[in-house]
Amino acid sequence: MAPPRHHGHDTVDAIRAMRDGRAKVFVGLGGNFVAATPDSAVTEAAVRSCRLTVQISTKLNRSHAVTGEIALILPTLGRTEVDVQAAGPQVVTVEDSMGSVHASRGTLAPAGPALRSEVAIVTGLAATTLAARLGRRPGATARAGAAADPTWADPAARVVPVVDWSGLAGDYRRIRASIARGVLGFDRFEEKIAEPGGFLLPHRPRDAREFDTPSGRAVLTVNQLAVLRVPPGHLLLQTVRSHDQYNTTIYGRDDRYRAVRGARRVVLVNPDDLAALGLADGDGDGVDLVSVWTDGVERRAEQFRIIAYPTARDCAAAYFPETNVLVPLDSTAERSNTPTSKSIVVRLEPRP
Repeated sequence: MAPPRHHGHDTVDAIRAMRDGRAKVFVGLGGNFVAATPDSAVTEAAVRSCRLTVQISTKLNRSHAVTGEIALILPTLGRTEVDVQAAGPQVVTVEDSMGSVHASRGTLAPAGPALRSEVAIVTGLAATTLAARLGRRPGATARAGAAADPTWADPAARVVPVVDWSGLAGDYRRIRASIARGVLGFDRFEEKIAEPGGFLLPHRPRDAREFDTPSGRAVLTVNQLAVLRVPPGHLLLQTVRSHDQYNTTIYGRDDRYRAVRGARRVVLVNPDDLAALGLADGDGDGVDLVSVWTDGVERRAEQFRIIAYPTARDCAAAYFPETNVLVPLDSTAERSNTPTSKSIVVRLEPRP
């Protein structure tokens, strides 16, 4: 079976596909999809329109409460828990934001005896799905040679290559061996992660001042900067995260970066802009944030406390996911198709 050659869906296109009825099954491997994505009302309606939604998770979050017609929650081992498979205790690897890859070993007792690892769940899904497509029974034994080399095939007999899914689930070193054969920089994968601190992924400009260009030199381009002008009485909102927040998982209500205590529904606005808008720090019952976009749809985030803060003039900032509701699904960057969460035109409406 040849792998598909067409492009899949990115996050925005996945929501569009569910919204338009072109995708009827959603499977989330970790994360908090509903809270992390733009246009919260549209996203939730899209997910609810699915025939089946599946969440593979270590902890409950908002996404587990937004379901399709049939909904499954598959609890899984967390990275901090001991993961024992057929070959013994397993090691996984993680990459940090600096391109450093290192080993990660769980030390805590699993939350329950029946928990399966993410690898076991994914390989189990693959084995069952592909076995059905190829007319094989789930768990059927692959022909000799297939287990040792997942790329093995018999061209004369036209045998489809068989992956030993249970073998990969039982020993993660086999997965890393496959990665080492096919991904640049992961040669001697197992040896490298055994070193303290792991290893850095290759980066030719950094490591050797080499550039993959016809001239072998860096190519600099000049691009026209499109400056978004906001109409009078409006602000350009960017969404940010607080000091004690990791993406869409909220750990607390204090932000040491900005001296905010005990609150998340806050909007940071330059004092001069507040004066021009006739508003003040901590005003009354707060304000609603209303986004303004070309489709004319009103998107509203209610009851935010104003905080005077030295942001740039004509700009404001607020935390996500609380303000993801303001980001239009179809307002995206031209090439990356990422939501314009750093560039939302809003107005502040005082609450009655």
